[in-house]
Order: sequence, then C-alpha cells, then structure tokens
Amino acid sequence: MKERLEALKLEALEELGRTADAGQLNDLRVKYLGKKGALTEILRGMGALSAEERPVIGQVANEVRGAIESLIDTKQQEFQRQETERRLAAEKVDVTLPGRPMKQGAVHPLNQVIQEIEDIFIGMGYRIAEGPEVETDYYNFEALNLPRNHPARDMQDSFYLTEELLMRTQTSPVQARTMEAMQGEVPIKVICPGRVFRRDDDDATHSFQFHQIEGLVVGKRIRMSDLKGTLLEFTRKMFGPNTQIRLRPSFFPFTEPSVEVDVTCVKCAGSGCRVCKNSGWLEILGSGMVHPRVLEMGGYDPEIYSGFAFGMGVERIAMLKYGVDDIRHFYNNDLRFLQQFARI
Repeated sequence: MKERLEALKLEALEELGRTADAGQLNDLRVKYLGKKGALTEILRGMGALSAEERPVIGQVANEVRGAIESLIDTKQQEFQRQETERRLAAEKVDVTLPGRPMKQGAVHPLNQVIQEIEDIFIGMGYRIAEGPEVETDYYNFEALNLPRNHPARDMQDSFYLTEELLMRTQTSPVQARTMEAMQGEVPIKVICPGRVFRRDDDDATHSFQFHQIEGLVVGKRIRMSDLKGTLLEFTRKMFGPNTQIRLRPSFFPFTEPSVEVDVTCVKCAGSGCRVCKNSGWLEILGSGMVHPRVLEMGGYDPEIYSGFAFGMGVERIAMLKYGVDDIRHFYNNDLRFLQQFARI
C-alpha cells in the first residue's frame, strides 16, 4: 500500500503540474482528494493492515495528501494572480481623464408649484394645515353643507371604503377640521394642500388622483372684496404682475355666494388665442363666501363672523404656468419631460 501511495503522489503531482486553468485544477482535486477519489479508494484498504502497519501507512497517506493539497493551493494562487493581471490589463482606467458629472435629482414640477403657492400665501400671513387622505363622510360632505342624499354629491364620484369612510374628494375637509379645532377663535387664515381622489376619466385634463390647495379665512367683517384682492395678489405673483382676474357667478354647496375665477390668458395676455379659445380668459379656481351653515357647524356664529374660501387644482395651475397640455405627463415619470424643470 505504501508503494501505491507513493505512485499516486507522483502521478498527481505530475498531472497537477500540467494544469492550465482553474476549472481543470478543480477536476483534479476531486479526482485525487474527493470522497470517491483515488486517495480515498486506497485508504479503504487500511482495515486489512496489521496494527503495526496502520500508523506508518497513515503517516504516508497524510504526507501524500499534504503534498497534493500544497500544489493545488499554489496553482490556485497562480491562476488567481493571472486572472487579476488579465482583468487589470483589460480594465485600465485613465486617471487623467476628467470626472464624469453625477446626475442629480430635482424637485418634481408639481411640488415646485405647491411650494411656490405655499410661499405666496405664507407671505400673506397664512399658515399650512393638513388632514387625512382617508376621510369620514361627515367631514368630507356633511360638515361642508352636503347632507346625505344632497344632489350636489353627484358632482363628486367618490371612492368609498366603507359606508362612513372614503378617499377624500377635496381638501375642504381640512377647513372644517380647522374651524372645529380653533373652537371659535379668530382670525383663521390657512391653506390646505394635499392629494384628493375621484372616480374620474383618465384623459389629458382629468385623473383619478390629483392635488388641490384650499384656502380659508374666517374673521369679523370679511367681505367679497377681501377675497378678490387676495386672489388678485396671488395670481399676479404666480403668473406675472400684469395678470387680471374676473369673477363669474357659480354654485358650490359650501360657499354663498360662489364664483369661478378666471385669469387673463397666460399665452396671449388676454388678446385671444387657441389656448383660451379666443376668449382671453382661463379658468383657474373656484371660490366664494363661506356658507353660514358651514360656519355654524364649525362653531362660528354667522351673525358675527364671516369668511371666504377658495380651491384650486395644482395640476391646472402647473399646466397653465408651464404650458403643459396633458396632465398625464406629470405622472408618467418620463425623464425627458421632468428634466425640463430641473433648472426652474
């Protein structure tokens, strides 16, 4: 058996010496040292040896195993070194080349518009109020003068989660919550930005999810002229100092009287063009004096206090400001579109 071990050693070392790559080296390791390898096969015969022979043969077997493993390790290190040299030669980096600029993210155009609107109204003394997107039927409708079975509820096709919970259809519930939290204190001057949800068509001007900013002012002797002056100041800061507005009678359940607000066309400055359908005006928001019933439900005596409210769609403002013709551009995550606003 000793002679067989010595012969195996010479055979293995000679074959390993001719190994050309790591794959072949692994095959030889299995061939000689694996569970079914040549060395294991020889050692299975040790049971037939005498007690005196076993230690001697065992020592020889360990020397053979050690010699084979040592050469395998040496060859493996050599192959690794050769692979490293090959990769270094193939992947050279010219450190004298100028660095590649890192692409940086930018604020989304809708967030830019929201921040700009917030800055304008904060500059006029308003604060920001927020509320839940999953709203109760009471705050979303009843507290805003929309009791159950009111026909005006059909104006807002809603996503109901239960009979009492729904995805809010407007940010007006934040106004109701704010009045309730103020417990009759005045003045109230808040804007309420956030996402709203309606079962609406998915087309160039509509989406099931969009953003609104509502505004609310409550105090003594608040008049329609205060509303008009506030909105004129806002539109001029948003669209330019020469912007004009006009108020058209409308209907909203939570304001009385109610008005739609138009601005002079941002494209033609009021002279008439394709964008404004030659009217010179573009609708941007709805507003009005807070309905006495809404004031009363919010804890304010309508005989003493009055107020105004307004609501605008952020996407609508952004489309007018940047000349975007399809609301879906804001949600498609197309970098070709979004990168245009990185420097704004």
